[in-house]
Amino acid sequence: MQIVQTINELKQIISVNKDKTIGFVPTMGYLHEGHQALLNKARIDNDIVVASIFVNPAQFGPNEDLDRYPRDIDRDTELATDAGVDVLFLPSAQEMYPAESGINITVGDLSTKLCGESRPGHFDGVLKVITKLFHLVQPTKAYFGQKDAQQLAIIQTFVSAYNFPVEIVRVQTVRESDGLAKSSRNVFLSEHERVEAVHLYHALLLAAEKWEKTNDLNAAIAKGKVHIESNTSGKIDYLQALSYPDLQPVTDKTKEVLFATAVFFEKARLIDNILKEKKDV
Repeated sequence: MQIVQTINELKQIISVNKDKTIGFVPTMGYLHEGHQALLNKARIDNDIVVASIFVNPAQFGPNEDLDRYPRDIDRDTELATDAGVDVLFLPSAQEMYPAESGINITVGDLSTKLCGESRPGHFDGVLKVITKLFHLVQPTKAYFGQKDAQQLAIIQTFVSAYNFPVEIVRVQTVRESDGLAKSSRNVFLSEHERVEAVHLYHALLLAAEKWEKTNDLNAAIAKGKVHIESNTSGKIDYLQALSYPDLQPVTDKTKEVLFATAVFFEKARLIDNILKEKKDV
């Protein structure tokens, strides 16, 4: 595995491999089984696998956990090697953002819902770094987890709208044996909160089940919220149901419904979601 830290080094490697298919997995590090699923899929599909580890300051707000975000480059390097990564890109913030251009990418309506409502500017920062990384890596396919459903929807829409020459591949959420979605932030949960956290997933399942039986989204959301409030010490940021991937209100034309939630615990904000096909009633 080649480890590079500069854009020039990366561009040289990409140039040499321009006739090969490239699978790309962008990450913020502290890799877990969810990232491994992305890397494994990329390994199967492509000639070359490129992964990046970059804790992107552009997507963190002033009071968010940029400095606290977990990091372990040695462990990440070992996991990337085991997953068959060919090139690991480890840029610094100075390397990625050497100067402020004054030009910004604004997501718009898709960023006003779910996580975007309480994290203004977050998805603008995501698209900022993704644009740079896509231009540098020139991937054939890029892999993203369904766990970050809003991020995935925004990237899919962005790539389609602006004709990026890359296929976005959606990979299912990887979960612990009890159902908790794998997340780098799970490390911040106390022992008691870790036991409680699985109820985010349970609440989503209950909400979806209620909706499938009654076709009443309001009742479904209410049931999910009651379950979280009754079984955790966390504070609900949101629990919503929207059409996917356009993140609009569910209508008769909706094909997939996203049930999504975010919950604040003492030192971590966890997100989770499930997708359900909308059936004709």
